[in-house]
Amino acid sequence: MLLVADVGNTNTKIGVFDGQRLLVSWRLTSRREQTADEYGLFIETFLHSRGIRAADIHGVSISNVVPPVQQTLEWMCEKYFGRPPFFIEPGVNTRMPLAVDAPREVGADRYVDAFAATAKYGPPLIVIDFGTATTFNCVNGRGEFIGGAIAPGIVTSVDALVNRAARLSRVELVRPKEAIGRNTATNLQSGAIYGYAGLVDGLVERMQAEMGGGAKVIATGGNAGPLTDVARCIERVEEHLRLDGLRMLYEEAHPAGSQR
Repeated sequence: MLLVADVGNTNTKIGVFDGQRLLVSWRLTSRREQTADEYGLFIETFLHSRGIRAADIHGVSISNVVPPVQQTLEWMCEKYFGRPPFFIEPGVNTRMPLAVDAPREVGADRYVDAFAATAKYGPPLIVIDFGTATTFNCVNGRGEFIGGAIAPGIVTSVDALVNRAARLSRVELVRPKEAIGRNTATNLQSGAIYGYAGLVDGLVERMQAEMGGGAKVIATGGNAGPLTDVARCIERVEEHLRLDGLRMLYEEAHPAGSQR
């Protein structure tokens, strides 16, 4: 079995694959001060809850955008799974061309999203990842990653507004019935949901024009739900896109081990 981990600034998502089938996945809060033992015990507990032993894991694939925890993750994998992890390093151990000014600056999370979506749907495409930040990742018709955009995530944006406005409080991020809010809560929901959908649709429209049209639009990420039926440009939502990409990249780099 293959253990995959997507380590983000807010959440860490863990998954276990048996071949191409995702058996189970979990989401936990990312903490930079977490120790190797804490990571290991958390993951071991999750595995045991599903009847999976650490000895059943024959490989570990990780995308990490939090550099301070890199060594901690290495120690955890060595101690609890007896093997070094395979870290995704765009431009180093990957093959999708990076047609950008600074290839080493491309985040592993963005690369994995673009790679997985291209493998599933073919280029050209735009992958939108709704997380702490919302990233727009573009792959042209030749299958090259050509960049995109980074915007504040929808939750990040609302939190920043609420923290700076004394008379505003947090609301549930759900789609209101109308764009014209009738009270403070629905005013905030309208601005967050409909306003953010406008941001997404507007950026995608510009990107598609620059790419010559025809780019498919795939959404993923923990905050994609509220925008799925509101942003008109979104054609498909892939909840586990990044976990799938981590599996694909591991199997490509370890063709023999991928058959275990």
